[in-house]
Amino acid sequence: MTTWDPDRPVLLHGGAVFTATDTMPWTQAVVFRGQRILAVGTVGDLDRRYPGALNVDVGGRTVVPGFIDAHNHFLATGESLASVELRFATVPTTAAVISTLAEAARATPPGEWVVAFGYDDAKYHDPLDRDALDSVSVSHPIRVHHVSGHHVCVNSLALQLRGVTESTPDPQGGRLVRDAAGRLTGQCLDAAMNLILPVSVDIGAHGPNFHTSITVQESVAAVERAGRAFLAAGLTTVCDAQVTQRELLAYREARRVGRLPLRTVCMPLSHQLDELVDLGLAGPFGDDRLSIGAMKFYADGSLIGGTASFAEPYGAEGQFTGSMYWEPAQLTEMIVRAHLAGWQVGVHVQGDHAMGAVLDAIETAVDAAPRDHRHRLEHAGYPTPEQITRIAELGIITVNQPSYLHDSGDEFLDRLGDRAHLLVPLRAELDARICVVLSSDSDVASYRPLDTVRHAIARTTSSGAPIGPGQALTLDEALRAHTLSAACALRMEDRIGSLEPGKLADLVIIDADLTTTDPRDLSMTRIWATVLDGQVEHAFDPASLGL
Repeated sequence: MTTWDPDRPVLLHGGAVFTATDTMPWTQAVVFRGQRILAVGTVGDLDRRYPGALNVDVGGRTVVPGFIDAHNHFLATGESLASVELRFATVPTTAAVISTLAEAARATPPGEWVVAFGYDDAKYHDPLDRDALDSVSVSHPIRVHHVSGHHVCVNSLALQLRGVTESTPDPQGGRLVRDAAGRLTGQCLDAAMNLILPVSVDIGAHGPNFHTSITVQESVAAVERAGRAFLAAGLTTVCDAQVTQRELLAYREARRVGRLPLRTVCMPLSHQLDELVDLGLAGPFGDDRLSIGAMKFYADGSLIGGTASFAEPYGAEGQFTGSMYWEPAQLTEMIVRAHLAGWQVGVHVQGDHAMGAVLDAIETAVDAAPRDHRHRLEHAGYPTPEQITRIAELGIITVNQPSYLHDSGDEFLDRLGDRAHLLVPLRAELDARICVVLSSDSDVASYRPLDTVRHAIARTTSSGAPIGPGQALTLDEALRAHTLSAACALRMEDRIGSLEPGKLADLVIIDADLTTTDPRDLSMTRIWATVLDGQVEHAFDPASLGL
């Protein structure tokens, strides 16, 4: 794409400019040259200071720092964008699901996998099982990934290919679901995915294994596919929150051949702890385009998938008891070891029971070696008021996904009752002076930052029901949580996250005046332009930018 002269300053004005700083959150204009921001302020002042600048009138739109997604599954999102789509909004009945899969099977050579993403069993009266998938095809292995990313449902051929039978024991941290007669249903929860999928790496009980085998060429194509979609949505930096050898090789190769479109931070999964510690490696490590950040750990299962670990079981009949990947002592040993080796850790944790174990582990680590650790709670679904106090005292960051409340909020209200209103308690965390970060968890939820911001402000379910309205954020708070606070979680706030002199010129022009836009309209608001390192990487109308 044609872009501006890197030697000439560019002055954006004529709209609202959100800087994300405390001293001057909103202003009139921003000027940058090449890769760096030069100044922010009033139009008159910047016109006088930079008389030779290219003046670009943004036409009443809003300029914000480039959005940062601090918890995302970059490569997996690229894979999902090229796979069968089974989100409820697309296929609202089981019959439609079966028909969609059958169509995909007809287009797939026998013996090759039929792969689908985004299925949410909680939204159907007759959810998929092995027999339903066998009705689609017995000559194709079929796998349907749950929207949470934590579960998969497969057909009989897939079980056969992996040698999984009724006598196969449940692995640590996971479960092979069986019916009343003990027959496998094809549903594989959490760490059981490691047994059932054609995986490229064995991660044991360290998380749900969606790291399936693909070629380097396929993985690079997926990275580029997702990256272009992210740029069009206003993202300039993403953090892949579960990286194995598969993902790192893909990002390195994409970077080498010029197909890594935006800044990428990798969180290596904890199954690599011993090797990385033995090497003496700890994040942050890398450069502004590709780097290693925190290490990822798992405590409990999925809130959306019904395996989050709560102190009190949930569901209409208390049927959801949750599951833990590790015993508390095991989790503590790993987190302490990582902390002592210099790692920042990010721990997937949803329910309050799991939260207690995670906070105990982090407290043990921090007491052993106090430092600016910036440890993270990934999702932090249901911290109790007492746990929120502990999070604040320990200086832990919460990395939240409010889009869950919209997408699955109706199920949360059914399963958790009044407790659902205390999920993702953003207001209580901010009041406790916790660093609150917004992110997407794509491909679990929409990667569009404006969707995430909308759901943090509106806090309504897909049916329009309020869910924890007292925990809502303001526009300023939500924007800052998706920019500067996210940069802090990545230890990059000295370079990105706000519009300040000297920082990298990552910014987004949104096709609306956000100060007057109804939050409910944010999901329909487009990104006018995305600028990364001072270069226009996406533009709806290049001519309007003087290009």
